[in-house]
Amino acid sequence: MGKESRRECQPCTGCCDGWVQMVIGGVPVYPGSPCPHSTGSGCDDYENRPQDPCGNFNCGWILPDSPLPEWMKPSSARVIVILNQLIWNGRPVDLAVPMGRRIPPRALDWLKRFSERQLRPLMYTEQILDGGRFSREQQVFGYGPPEFQQDLLRWQREGKRLW
Repeated sequence: MGKESRRECQPCTGCCDGWVQMVIGGVPVYPGSPCPHSTGSGCDDYENRPQDPCGNFNCGWILPDSPLPEWMKPSSARVIVILNQLIWNGRPVDLAVPMGRRIPPRALDWLKRFSERQLRPLMYTEQILDGGRFSREQQVFGYGPPEFQQDLLRWQREGKRLW
């Protein structure tokens, strides 16, 4: 059996384009406001990227032994999946963020089936439009046991940071 080749990010820049909100060098990155180092096909200073958040970011598709199929590369599937974002009742919880307003149905259906088969609750978001532009706010949904969904709603009411 041949060794599987390592997956490469580029030319995907979904995390750099602001779909995953972060702050890089004091600059807020969010939908509509990409990282100032993003070229649209990579990073113009990849070798010197900050450890936090860039070096610490783990796109689920690129991880070694990723359970995500080849077609789920963020630039193709239009969703960024972050595995093991938090732990709920001893179970890993995954996070899925759309590269656009919503996660496309094929990708969301796959993620929900994966959640069911692996007993891994899923959090996923939808971008909110405000005056035709993406807001920094996102709507968060939970998929999994009713108790997980109730806890997720409670965490949101309490203002708990989920990622």
